[in-house]
Amino acid sequence: MEQTKTTRKVRRKKSTTSDFKKLKLLITVVNRKKAEFFMDFLQGFEVNAQMSMLAQGTARSDTLHMLGLEDADRSVIFSLIREDRAEEILRGLDDKFSTVRGGKGIACTVPLSSVIGVAIYRFLSNNRTFGVEEK
Repeated sequence: MEQTKTTRKVRRKKSTTSDFKKLKLLITVVNRKKAEFFMDFLQGFEVNAQMSMLAQGTARSDTLHMLGLEDADRSVIFSLIREDRAEEILRGLDDKFSTVRGGKGIACTVPLSSVIGVAIYRFLSNNRTFGVEEK
């Protein structure tokens, strides 16, 4: 009997600059007690890399009392997001800031100019199948 071997070729397609989505750093400042809630919320937008840091507000206590913000303990969440999802994420955060009890906060994005390594970029942009073409 004769055995025939079949092989499948996996060819990497050449990447162009249009294949790469730009990344942004999303900075979100929230009440420390709500940090985990907001990190879970952001993960729903395919955010693969997040880091939370503890922070303390710097306003005077009498000013905070007048504004109803006595609790000055904050968390700053740094998230790497794709530029094409930034508007959607910021709208979602704005909605949560106004509807979640004790969920006030602020958020902004900063564009990133480069990332070293295609594998790192794929992870950060949640694009694991980038550049693979089967024939």
